Amino acid sequence: MASPIDRVVHYLSQLPGIGEKTATRLTFFVLRQKPAFAKELAAALGDLHDKVSLCRRCQNLTEENPCRLCADPRRDPKTILVVESPQDLLAIERSQSYRGLYHILHGAISPLEGVGPDDLKISELLARLGSEGIQEVILATNPNVEGEATALYLLKILTPLGPRVTRLASGVPVGGGIEYLDPLTLRRALEGRQLFHSERSANRE
Repeated sequence: MASPIDRVVHYLSQLPGIGEKTATRLTFFVLRQKPAFAKELAAALGDLHDKVSLCRRCQNLTEENPCRLCADPRRDPKTILVVESPQDLLAIERSQSYRGLYHILHGAISPLEGVGPDDLKISELLARLGSEGIQEVILATNPNVEGEATALYLLKILTPLGPRVTRLASGVPVGGGIEYLDPLTLRRALEGRQLFHSERSANRE
């Protein structure tokens, strides 16, 4: 049976960006703290699954349902900004340049990884369009191959439903992730958003 130290190192090394050396260093850091620190850390980790769930409206991670953003009467209820992850939502909120609602897909279409439209929170988005009278959907998926594929798919299924479909404008670097952008870049991208259409649609016009 593995020792407590080995077990902690094993689980910490499963975290993104954490190798065995870093996991070992973190484990010994915890050991050097007072016992209460480890107990409080374990309790906080346990609360992640016990107390955090998906918002029934926007699919954000929240302790309240609906989440505080969906429940805020000051937000524009006719605009939805679609992002891939809760981290992307937080990045856009830090820019303080958007006052509408959100929808989190929890991923992007990626055939190579076996992720298709049915694996994302797309049906929940379509249900909101039918019940909330949404006038604009801003597609803020990441500017990479998977994000663009997801945006094009959403454009195809959203356009017949009537809302204005826009995409984040220039300012978002290709190949980058929204969660890593600075507030000024995000503000410029939001302010300069444009109607989103495929090259095929543009050629027909």
